[in-house]
Amino acid sequence: MDEKIAILTDSTCDLERDTIDRFGIEVLPLKIIYRDRVLLDRVEIAPQEIYDSLEREVPSTSTPSPHEATVTLQRLRERGFTHVLAIHLSSGLSGTCNMVRLAAEQFQHLKTAVIDSKSLSMGLGLVVQQAARWIEERVPFDELVARTQEMVTRTKGYFVVKTLEYLKRGGRINTVAAAVAGVLDLKPVISIDEHGKYFSYKKVRGRKQSLQELLDIVKRAIAQGANRVAVVHGDALMEAQELLIKVKELPGLVEVAFGEIGPALVVHAGPGLVGVVTTRA
Repeated sequence: MDEKIAILTDSTCDLERDTIDRFGIEVLPLKIIYRDRVLLDRVEIAPQEIYDSLEREVPSTSTPSPHEATVTLQRLRERGFTHVLAIHLSSGLSGTCNMVRLAAEQFQHLKTAVIDSKSLSMGLGLVVQQAARWIEERVPFDELVARTQEMVTRTKGYFVVKTLEYLKRGGRINTVAAAVAGVLDLKPVISIDEHGKYFSYKKVRGRKQSLQELLDIVKRAIAQGANRVAVVHGDALMEAQELLIKVKELPGLVEVAFGEIGPALVVHAGPGLVGVVTTRA
């Protein structure tokens, strides 16, 4: 039987709508929760709306519902898909991956592989995009899963923020560490470890040095074989564009992507995020 493979991800992948439409990628939106309303990430709310209301209220986020995942998988089955490759944000930061895994168990006639990207934003997005390209090339499902899992191990993300307040508020970092960093003007470069959780990759002093460290990280990654890079930002367009220009000047890259983090990530990072993702595919 011919394999008809669908690709499923979530709204933290930060891929452009054109890319999502071009490859027919299915996207489960996370939820942005205010006191009086619940909005679908990137569907019913845009990043700027979060920034504009942060002084009044910092919302929370939640995973897509099991019902939404079930409905999506059922729709794919009805459209004739035989296999689903589901790639989601780090299980160390969200329950989305495990929720989709449980939902997929209901569909015995839809072979589904759920992959924990151990990343988010374009760290997830670059993997999803490459998997979609492999599907277009008609790579068999089992090989597709193996290639995608291998790419996950080669994909690394790093970011800096203007304040650690939002990461602290969301329980993503230690309160004491955030207070000390604020007093000393330390700007930690944050990454994600093998368990899919945030850790301080390197502590540097001041914003300028933290942005320089991101560029140095990209240079070191290229030297070790990375050939694709993404630069992302959250309400830091000018700084991110300056970094993008410098990245594009580096030799050995076959792709340089640029994007803005979505509302669900804005909630936890606050304004002023600049990040880089490096990978090889």
